[in-house]
Amino acid sequence: MPTRIPETARKAAFALTASLALLTTACTGQASSGADDDASKETTLTFWHAWSAPGEVKAVKDLVAGFEKTHPNIDVNVVGNMTDDKINQALRAGGSKAPDVISSFTTNNVGKFCSSGALVDLNPFFEKADIDPETTFPKAMNQYTQFEGDRCAVPLLGDAYGLYYNKTAFEKAGIGGPPKTWSEFETVAKKLTVPEGDSYEQLGFMPNYHGWESTTEHYLGQFSPTYFDQDGRSTVATDPAVEAGFVLQKKLVDSLGGYRKLEKYRAGLGDEWGPKHPFHTGQVAMQLDGEWRLGMALDAKPGFEIGVAPLPVPDDQLDQYGKGYISGTIAGIAATSKKQNAAWEMVKYMTTDTDAVVNFSNAIHNVPSTLAALKSPKLTYDPRFKTFLDIAADPNSTTSPASVNGGVYLSTLQQLGFDYESGKLKDLKGGLRKTAAQIDTDIAQAK
Repeated sequence: MPTRIPETARKAAFALTASLALLTTACTGQASSGADDDASKETTLTFWHAWSAPGEVKAVKDLVAGFEKTHPNIDVNVVGNMTDDKINQALRAGGSKAPDVISSFTTNNVGKFCSSGALVDLNPFFEKADIDPETTFPKAMNQYTQFEGDRCAVPLLGDAYGLYYNKTAFEKAGIGGPPKTWSEFETVAKKLTVPEGDSYEQLGFMPNYHGWESTTEHYLGQFSPTYFDQDGRSTVATDPAVEAGFVLQKKLVDSLGGYRKLEKYRAGLGDEWGPKHPFHTGQVAMQLDGEWRLGMALDAKPGFEIGVAPLPVPDDQLDQYGKGYISGTIAGIAATSKKQNAAWEMVKYMTTDTDAVVNFSNAIHNVPSTLAALKSPKLTYDPRFKTFLDIAADPNSTTSPASVNGGVYLSTLQQLGFDYESGKLKDLKGGLRKTAAQIDTDIAQAK
């Protein structure tokens, strides 16, 4: 089962950045404000998380039980199915019923969590525990859990994006293996596309941004964009990687039938989270997706063999083939908590204890979030899952940097993508300049 929230909820998460703005004035706590409790004394912590599926809820309870076994003086009250909206309200309000430890699926909000002080800076805790985050966590995960030197979050399992492909369709089309470069990818996608009247019997790949997981940031991850300069200003108009990513996607759209034809086909296909997902049914032969898709696809019992590989890279970056886009779940300590030392013991266990991370990964089939866990012989998985482990560990893998107003800049960039792929926007360079200016304006207003 996936631990990520459905696309509709993920889009709604962008709207949460507005409510998160309230945290700036409501929460100003730092690590030292509540970290004077004695973690060796009897105490009870409250832990809020977002998982809701029965198997996932059990996995969280088992993870917490492992912590309680190693810390018999600490009991944990576990509350599941908590949205970011509910978490944000509790972080503002505080009080005896508020969480001491939280986990969230929304990495886009790390910048706001950090800058508002809603979650404490964990750097002092890592230093006191003599744990180096730089050598503990994969590079991309280490990046998306901090903002401007404030490490207010820590990775709690992750997601790696790669390429799923229909091996049976590949063999039928005489294709020897997965493409490694974008030019090879375009060739393969066209070769796998079987027209049927004004539609398709089989589409090689659905490139449209409204497709399943084919967002701008997932495409751009293979181009290693910067997004911001050292002064925090948007680089989407000056970084050639961004323009190259948009040009590549638009070329795919045009070469596979054009935006309108593709959208018409997409409208008749299954949704992302159901058994009739078009990759499961064979209606789409290749799919950009996260590690959770493997289990879902196998459960759907498709009539073909599933292949998994890293996403292609730009032709001039073949030496970086194997990288991918990384995101994941985060954990943090509430600034309003009066039990921050005890809370740290829990966070430290859940996110840095190798066996704990491995067992949690095995239970919910997400990518482990420490370098040691990624190499653990105790990991159990389908051999194809190793592709995602390798992507997560690859130092060239990328993520979206944290911003003071959360994922607003990604939403703004995505809108540009919608306009460009549909033909509404003709001048890409001009559109990127306007988008960069809008991103800078939004960030300035959020400070």
